[in-house]
This record gives sequence, structure tokens and C-alpha cells, in this order.
Amino acid sequence: MIKFSNVCFAYDKANILENVSFTIEKGEFVAIVGRNGAGKTTLMKLFNGLLKPTSGNVSVSNLDTRLSKTSELARHVGFLFQNPDRQICRNTVKDEIAFGLNCVLDNKSEIEKRCRETIESFGFSGQKDPFSLSRGERQKVALASIIALSPEILVLDEPTTGLDYKECMHIMNIIKELNRSGTTVIMVCHDMELVSDFARRVIVIGDGGILADDMCKKVMLNSAVLARASLAPPQIAELAIRLGDDFGGILTIDEMTDKIESRCLQ
Repeated sequence: MIKFSNVCFAYDKANILENVSFTIEKGEFVAIVGRNGAGKTTLMKLFNGLLKPTSGNVSVSNLDTRLSKTSELARHVGFLFQNPDRQICRNTVKDEIAFGLNCVLDNKSEIEKRCRETIESFGFSGQKDPFSLSRGERQKVALASIIALSPEILVLDEPTTGLDYKECMHIMNIIKELNRSGTTVIMVCHDMELVSDFARRVIVIGDGGILADDMCKKVMLNSAVLARASLAPPQIAELAIRLGDDFGGILTIDEMTDKIESRCLQ
């Protein structure tokens, strides 16, 4: 579904990404992590043609992003910006959700139906001014406007920044359900706890390329790679490492609880 082949990208002749290659299949949930400035957001913008590779090739749903219009790619890729205020452009929640639908659909009754269902699903008031809402609510409006389009691929740039725990879990559980229904999810995230809870695969970006690309659990327990990328492992994984080899491979609270209970019974 998505293929990067020897992709390079440079700003003002300064290389940000060099010879990056990977493939993401339909239905995957992939987290992209790395230190600030590693090129994560740059990588995300290559998915939907907002940026074009300096060299190499990016293919999304069999479309070459260098040759395809961003509007054409947008029919396949939904993109959630880190800051919703850079995305929201209408004066009511309903109009914001309808904006993208009007760009891709001609059937007015279908547009109205999707607006109504999306508003009900998120519990919005359709006539509210988005900019009168809290930061978390505006993020939900931006996400809702993308979900209404039913994209094959959902690209999320730090989707929970500025949200409290309840708002974070609400958004992530919506994303999780979309993934379960077949939507491919690609998420940049700095919160390793969140990554370990939701992502199944992790790509670590650093030094202009890919430092690791593996199942989430393997990456989260690879202290050498995480240190090289200036990332801290999830708290449970870090505790397991400190407790020694007997606790190797533990990543979740349930796994830790089971291990402690089994040792107490010995």
C-alpha cells in the first residue's frame, strides 16, 4: 500500500532523510518515533505529497507522489496535523466536517448523512464555533473531519499533544477501532507509553535514516536503539530491565503483575 524506495529529502541542501526504504501494508498500525528534529514530521508529509522526495520514490496506493496531485492523494490519505488550528477553516463544526466531504463527494444527501453520523459519534454540537472549543475538542473536530472521509490511510502527527488523559484515550480508542475495521494508521508520537499501548510496529528515525523497524515489543525492549534515538522506554519496560533477566520481555502492567505473582508462589 505504501512504499518508500531510497527516499532522500533536503531543506536548503541540508539532508534531513537519506536513502529511507520501507513498506507499510494495508491495515497496519505503525508508530514513527525519534528525537526532536530527527525528520519525523518531514517523513509524514511525504506520505500525502505535501512534500516531494528530493530523490527516490514514494508510492501510496499505487500512486507516485511526485507525479500525483495532493488533492488526488487526499482521496486515499487523511492527515491530522499536530496543531488543529492549522487545519480548521470553517466557522461551525458541521461546516468543518462537511468541507472535506464537499471536495470529494457530489451526493448532497450522502454528505449530510456522513456529517450527521460523525457529529453524533463524537458528541458534538454541529453549530458550535470550533475556535470556541478547548484545545482537545478542536483536535477532535479536526480528526472527525478526516474520519468522515473514510480514508484508506490515516496519518497522525502527534495526535494527543495538549490533551488530558481522558481526551487522549477517547481519540486513541477511536483510532484503534478504525484500525480494527481495516484503516491503515501511521502515527508520529513522542509518548512511548501510548506507542506501546496502541502500535503494533515501530519505526525509529534518527541520523537521517531508520535506526530500527520491528514489532513494537522488540523495539521498546531495545535499550541501545532507544538510547541512540534519545528515547526513554515505557516505564514498565524500564522497570523490567532494571529488575534483571528474570523479567526480560515484560512490557505491560498485566505481564509484570503475572510475573510477580508467579515468583511469589515459588
